[in-house]
Amino acid sequence: MSPFPRRGRSLRHGDTTKVGSRAAFGIESPRPSPPRRVRCLDSEAMNDTTSSRQRYRRGARDWVVDSLMFLTALGFGFLGAMTLPGEPAPPSPPDPFRVAEQLTALAACTALWWRRRWPVQIAVALVAVSAFFPLAGGAMLVALFSLCVHRPPKVGLAVLALSFLSSYIGALVHPDPYDTPLVTAFLLSAVFQGAAAGWGLSVQHRRELFDSLRERAVHAEAEARLRAERAQHRVRESIAREIHDVLGHRLSLLSVHAGALEYRPDAPPEEIARSAGVIRESAHQALQDLREVIGVLRAPVGELPQPTMADLDQLVSEAGNTGAGVEFVEEYSGEVPERTGRTAYRIVQEGLTNARKHAPGSDTRVRVSGGVGEGLTVEVVNGAPAPPTGSGPAPSERTGAGQGLVGLAERVSLASGRLEHGRTDDGGWRLSAWLPWSA
Repeated sequence: MSPFPRRGRSLRHGDTTKVGSRAAFGIESPRPSPPRRVRCLDSEAMNDTTSSRQRYRRGARDWVVDSLMFLTALGFGFLGAMTLPGEPAPPSPPDPFRVAEQLTALAACTALWWRRRWPVQIAVALVAVSAFFPLAGGAMLVALFSLCVHRPPKVGLAVLALSFLSSYIGALVHPDPYDTPLVTAFLLSAVFQGAAAGWGLSVQHRRELFDSLRERAVHAEAEARLRAERAQHRVRESIAREIHDVLGHRLSLLSVHAGALEYRPDAPPEEIARSAGVIRESAHQALQDLREVIGVLRAPVGELPQPTMADLDQLVSEAGNTGAGVEFVEEYSGEVPERTGRTAYRIVQEGLTNARKHAPGSDTRVRVSGGVGEGLTVEVVNGAPAPPTGSGPAPSERTGAGQGLVGLAERVSLASGRLEHGRTDDGGWRLSAWLPWSA
C-alpha cells in the first residue's frame, strides 16, 4: 500500500477521468502514475548541513591565515629537501622514494586547506604519513595546531600522543645522516610537536575566554535592561496608586454632590448652594493634588506629597460634607510612626471612597485604635446601600474595578500588616487592617 493518500475515487488500471481544466475540453486524462518515494531529510540534519556549509565559508582573514599556514608547511618541506653541507649528494638519477616523498609532502600541504572542515581526519592522516615521509612533518605540525584550536583538548592530546609515536617510528625508519642519537632526534621532534599543540590549546583557551566575556556582557546588558524595566514598572505602579489614592477621594465627592443635584432638582437653595460649593472646592483641591503629582514627576528628584495621621480629621470632615453620617472614633495613644500613619490614612481614604461609591447615603463608622507594642487597628464600616430613588442608577451599577483594594493590599503588605474586607451581616461593608507599631 502506498504511504501517500489518494484524492477522489480510486482508479483501476486502464480507467480514465476528466481532470482539471482538461475536462472542460472533453480531454480524457490517463491514470496518473503512482507517486515516487522521496527520501526526506530530517529538518535537524538539513539545518546541520546548511550550517556546516556556512561554517566553513572562508572570509578574507581565513584566506590570509590559511595561505600563511600553507606556505609555512611548504617551507618546512623545502628546508627538509635541501642538501646541507657535509651531506651526501643525491644520486644523478632521481631516487623514486625521494620523488614520492616530495609529492606526498606537497599533497600534505595542499590538504591543509581543508583542515578547518575535517581537523581530526587531516591531523591523524598527516601524523601517519609523517612517520614514513619526513618532509610532511611541517604539514603535520600545522594540522596538529589547527586540531588543538578547533577541537576539545582531550582530542588534541590524544593525537599529540600519536604524533610522538609517529616521530619515534620515523627516527627508526629514517636515521639522521649526521648520526644524531635516536633519543635526541625523538626529543627534538617531540619539542616541536608539543609547542604546536600548546600554541593551539592557548589559542582555543583565549577564544573561549573572549566568548565567555562577550556572553557575560550580553547577559549583564540583558539583566540591566530587565532591572530597568522592573524599576520602571514599579514606578508606574507607585504613580498609579498615588493618583488613585489622591484623586479617587476627590472625584467621589464630586460624584456624590453632582448626583444629589441631578436627582433632587427641587432641593432648597441653601442645600444646592452648599453642594455646589463642595463641588467647586473638591474640584479645586483635586486639580491642586494633580498638579503636585505632575510636578514631582517632572522634577529630576522628588517624592510625592504624603499625608499623615494629623490629616485624618480633615479627611473625615470632607466625607461628612456629603450629607451622610460619618462617625470618627480615635482610641490610640502616643505618636504614630510616619509610615504607619500614612498607611492608616490611605486605608481610611479608600474605605470612605468605597462607601460613597457603592453605598451613597449610608452611615459610616471609622475607628482607629491601638498603641505602642500592640499595633494600630484601622476599621471602616458602612451600612447597606440605600435603594435607588428617582431615575438615577443603582449603586451596584457604579461598581469599580476593585483596583483600589488591590493597591491597598499591596501597601499594607509592604508595611508588614494584615488587611481584611468583606460584607457584614446587615449587607454593609467592612474594611479592617492591622499595622505594626514599633517603639
